[in-house]
Amino acid sequence: MWRGAQTGHDGGVEEARLAGRLLVATPLLGDPNFARTVVLLLDHDGDGALGIVLNRPTEVPVADILPVWQPLVSSPDVVFQGGPVGVDGALGLVRLRRADDEPVGVRRVSGSLALVDLDTPPEVVEAAVAGMRVFAGYAGWAADQLDDEIAEHAWYVVGADAGDPFAATAGGLWRTVLRRQGGDLAMVSTFPDDPSLN
Repeated sequence: MWRGAQTGHDGGVEEARLAGRLLVATPLLGDPNFARTVVLLLDHDGDGALGIVLNRPTEVPVADILPVWQPLVSSPDVVFQGGPVGVDGALGLVRLRRADDEPVGVRRVSGSLALVDLDTPPEVVEAAVAGMRVFAGYAGWAADQLDDEIAEHAWYVVGADAGDPFAATAGGLWRTVLRRQGGDLAMVSTFPDDPSLN
């Protein structure tokens, strides 16, 4: 079982599985690689964590690097920057039509979200796929590193909607995810990009 730290709105830490949940950067997070990002956690266990940034579209069309997958990609059909690590590689994230379906070449992350092996012929999985994104790179944390960052209030940990990774307006995802939490987190969504303007 995958275990790790989870925070509620009060910032308290409890043991929970985080794969499939979202990390939303707090305004206190100073690392420019993650400012205003929303990260979907793909793996989280005692060895560390791995995720992909959902709201950093690039200008590179998927058709330019993986043309066989382009017909399955959700709009906008560009590559997203998944994180600062391994940017020369690509990860395919799919939303399955049925949460209990797991075709060959697909590994479930959580619910209907799954990773697809990009060496798999698209026709093997296309009937099962309701949405897809291609990410260059990923975000990674060593053992206990993410738990420490959460405890230091660098991240809010919230539930993911299955449509979050495939939002057509990914640039607004940070505000959208915070706003739907209600309470204090909804207020954080109004935090200006430049705090000196507040």
